[in-house]
Order: sequence, then C-alpha cells, then structure tokens
Amino acid sequence: MRTGAFGMMAAALALPLAACAGANGQGPDTPPPAAEGPCRNDGLDRFTGQKATAEIGAELLKASGAKTLRWGGPGMAMTMDFRPDRLTVSYDAQMAITSARCG
Repeated sequence: MRTGAFGMMAAALALPLAACAGANGQGPDTPPPAAEGPCRNDGLDRFTGQKATAEIGAELLKASGAKTLRWGGPGMAMTMDFRPDRLTVSYDAQMAITSARCG
C-alpha cells in the first residue's frame, strides 16, 4: 500500500498550491518591480474601489515604493510573514481593490 500513502501525501502537498489560485480564478498580472526600497502606506487609500489590473498594480508599486506586489483575492490563502519591501493588495469577487498595505 505504499502507492496509496504516496498518493495521499502528494495530494496533501498540492492542496496549498491550489488554494493560492483563489476561489474565483486567476487574479490580475503582477507588474515588474518599479522601485527597490521599503514600502510606504501613505496615499494608498486612493486605490480602494478601483479595478485590480496590471496597470493599477504598476501604479501601486510606484506610489508605495515597494519592490514586489502580492495580489490577494477572495478566499485566497497567504503567508503571514512580514516583508518591508512588499505591497499586498486585496480585491473582492468583482475585482475591486479592498485594501493595499505594506508587508
């Protein structure tokens, strides 16, 4: 029964990866880095309510000074690690941005 145990282990390892896809499909493309410094939250509230797109993602990176952007869709699992150079942008089922915060 080794094959059964291996199959169960493979399925258990694949489950977290499937959760990263989000409950409602793929999110917007992630733009390339625009800066290489620590992220700043100042002025990011103006993006709340806008549609999550690659173009808005590039604007968010520029406005925040973050090196990387992480999209978070509804029901999507994310790590809780803090990275001062990362911007996390959450959006709802209609692809409207609900928050943008550093970390």
